[in-house]
Amino acid sequence: MTASNPFTAPVTLTGPHARLEPLSPAHLAALSEAADDGQLWKLWYTSVPAPERMAAEIDRRLGLRDAGSMNPFVVFDAGGRVAGMTTYMNIDAANRRVEIGSTWTRASCQRSGLNTQCKLLLLRHAFETLGCIAVEFRTHRLNQQSRRAIERLGAQLDGILRAHLRMPDGTLRDTCVYSITAAEWPTIQTHLQWQLDKPRSA
Repeated sequence: MTASNPFTAPVTLTGPHARLEPLSPAHLAALSEAADDGQLWKLWYTSVPAPERMAAEIDRRLGLRDAGSMNPFVVFDAGGRVAGMTTYMNIDAANRRVEIGSTWTRASCQRSGLNTQCKLLLLRHAFETLGCIAVEFRTHRLNQQSRRAIERLGAQLDGILRAHLRMPDGTLRDTCVYSITAAEWPTIQTHLQWQLDKPRSA
């Protein structure tokens, strides 16, 4: 890992609903257990690692960190339980752009404040510490749950990259590209904080 690159520097981000820590091999057992919560790897439109492939996925993400293109995090819920993974990826330090992606969350933590808190922490760090001019989000065109979650953040659809990626099952993914710009960040931050503060229905 290049210490001179602030985009890949280790950092811990903390909020009331979630904590993000630098990923390490020590998280293997807890991440494997988290992936088993809902058996998320069986969803064909995602790329969540199965428990037996978790070690290889951790190594892959740490390798991309060392190459300067990714900064991976392990996500903890409010109770300190490992809930999943997320990253800054496709880092373009020269143009001050990153993508927030390669994200998955254990089933029992979905539809809670955890995802919103993670995005607020990552976006705040990207815009206010790293000085980003834009932050991207990408997902499968047919992953409606992910698309709605990205749109609830306030991100705008930039376009669709057709036949963009080959999925593990051999199908081709149309990729929806969303972004938030630095000029939009103050309003988005207020919106995300409101989402976290409002009462949640049982």
